[in-house]
Amino acid sequence: MKDIKVIIIHGNGWSTPEDHWIPSVKAALEKSGITVLAPQFPDMPIGRQRYWLPFLKDTLKADEHTVLIGHSTGAIAAMRFAEKNQILGTVLVAAYESDLGIESEKMSGYFGRPWNWDAIKNNQRFIIQFASTDDPFIPIEEARAVHKNLLTEYCEHSESGHFGGDYNKTTFPELVHTLMKKLRN
Repeated sequence: MKDIKVIIIHGNGWSTPEDHWIPSVKAALEKSGITVLAPQFPDMPIGRQRYWLPFLKDTLKADEHTVLIGHSTGAIAAMRFAEKNQILGTVLVAAYESDLGIESEKMSGYFGRPWNWDAIKNNQRFIIQFASTDDPFIPIEEARAVHKNLLTEYCEHSESGHFGGDYNKTTFPELVHTLMKKLRN
């Protein structure tokens, strides 16, 4: 696992790498000897594709030894990155497939073309997904559509909200356990 790198991609809005469960997941994975990057992504609060995807490729050097963990808009960035780049795998948290009718999501540039679901699947070994039926921002139908299109290893919760500040979620042991199990196989 020493060659594996994990990049945690926070959401847009006013999200930072210090929010929610990101610090505890980073620390737990680092204890296992994995290099983990959890930087502040550029172009906040919008988080546009034209800035985030080059940042992943050129600055953070995401490649076939990289696992992307994306939360909310970070999950969207991870999926779009995997359309055109080989990576090891992805963990999607609160993922969705449409702009949700939200102006800032429309401005992000991620939703201006159809998804290439086959490319996303074929450019990585695994995709793990976490969703919650009580997410106040992402309708569960959106998460289920991502699961259906990508055939993710799907973990649906009923009381985790947006996996963030709405439920004061500061740890995410299930994510760490599920990812470590995949990496050991």
